[in-house]
Amino acid sequence: MNDKFLAAKVNTSQGDYRVIVGKSILDTLGPELENANLKNKRCFLISDKSMFPKKTKQLHESLESQGFITNSFSIEFSEELKSLETVTKIYNWLADMKAERKDFIISLGGGVAGDIIGFVASTYLRGMPFVQIPTTLAAMTDAAIGGKVAYNLPVGKNLVGAFYQPKLVFEDLDFLDSLPEREKTSGWAEAIKHSLILDQDLFEEFYKNHDQIYKLDNEYSAEILKRSVAIKAKIVSNDEFETGDERIKLNYGHTVGHAIEKISNYSEYLHGEAVSIGMMVAANISLRMGFINKDLVNRQEEILKSYNLPVKLSGIALEDILEAVKMDKKNVGGRVKWVLLESLGKATISQEVSEDIISESILEVMN
Repeated sequence: MNDKFLAAKVNTSQGDYRVIVGKSILDTLGPELENANLKNKRCFLISDKSMFPKKTKQLHESLESQGFITNSFSIEFSEELKSLETVTKIYNWLADMKAERKDFIISLGGGVAGDIIGFVASTYLRGMPFVQIPTTLAAMTDAAIGGKVAYNLPVGKNLVGAFYQPKLVFEDLDFLDSLPEREKTSGWAEAIKHSLILDQDLFEEFYKNHDQIYKLDNEYSAEILKRSVAIKAKIVSNDEFETGDERIKLNYGHTVGHAIEKISNYSEYLHGEAVSIGMMVAANISLRMGFINKDLVNRQEEILKSYNLPVKLSGIALEDILEAVKMDKKNVGGRVKWVLLESLGKATISQEVSEDIISESILEVMN
C-alpha cells in the first residue's frame, strides 16, 4: 500500500484504520477502501446539501469509476438540525434503499455531518461500516478522527451518542478550495489547540510560519495538517473511550465553547470560533490557578488572532454561560472538569476551580 499520503494510523478495540491526507487524491480512494476491507461494492454516500451536486457528483463518479455501486443522498446539516429528526430521515432513506449490513456508508461533509452520519452507521441494522470524508478544516483536524458520533438535545450538545470508529478517514484538501473563508479560518482553532496541549514545536511552527500555513495551498501546510492529525490519532489510540484523562484533554476550550454555541442557538458562532474564545477562558483560568504565566496567555491570544479567530465575546450574559457549563458532558459529581494549560504543549485536568475564578476568567473575554 502506498503510504505517501498516510498521516496516521488509529489503533482501537473496534479495529485499526488509516487517516489519509493529501491534495487531489480521489483516485486513490478505491484502493484505500479495499485496504480497509470494504470489499463489498455497494456503498451509500450521504452528503451535506451545501456541497450538492458538484462535490457529491465528483465523488460519486470517482467511486463508480473504481467499481463501487454508489447510492447518493443529500440532506441539510447544521447544529440546529443535529437532531433525532435528521437521523430519522437518513434511517428512512437507507430503509427505502434496502441497505444491508455488509454494505458501507460514506459521510461527506463537515463535523456535524460526520457526527450524525456516524451515529446512523452505529445504529442502523445494529451497525454498518462507515468512512469519513471530511470537507471542512475543523472536521479534518478533529471531528472525523476518533469515533465520537452524536446528535444534540434541546438542553445540550452531543448528549445522545456513541463511540463508533470509521473504517477509514480520507482527507482530500481539494474539498477546502470552495470553503467560505470564515469556515476555513474556524478550522484552525482545533489544529492550534492540538499544539497548545501536546506539541510545543508544532505551536512554534504555527506561530512563526502563519503566512505559509494559513492559505493551505502548499505542501508545507499539508505536512503541518498531517502533524495535527497525528496528535489526535495518538490520543485516540491511547484513550479510545475517554476513560482516562488523556482524551479529555482534547476538550481544551470546549467547556465554554459548547456553552457559547448552545446559548447562541448554534447560529452566531462557528464551532472553531466558540472554541477559540473558550480557549482564552481556559487560559485565563490556568493563569489564575497559578499553572501558567501571563506571557503564555498573551502568546495564545496572539496566535489565535493571527489566524483570524475571535478572542472576545459579546452579546451573552455571564450567568447564562455559568448555567450552560453545568450541562457539560465531562462533569463528574456535579462538578466541572476543566482542561487547563500547565505549560505550552502540556495540559492538565482540574475540578478544583472556584466559581469566582471561572466568572473572572469569562468576564476577561467579554467586550
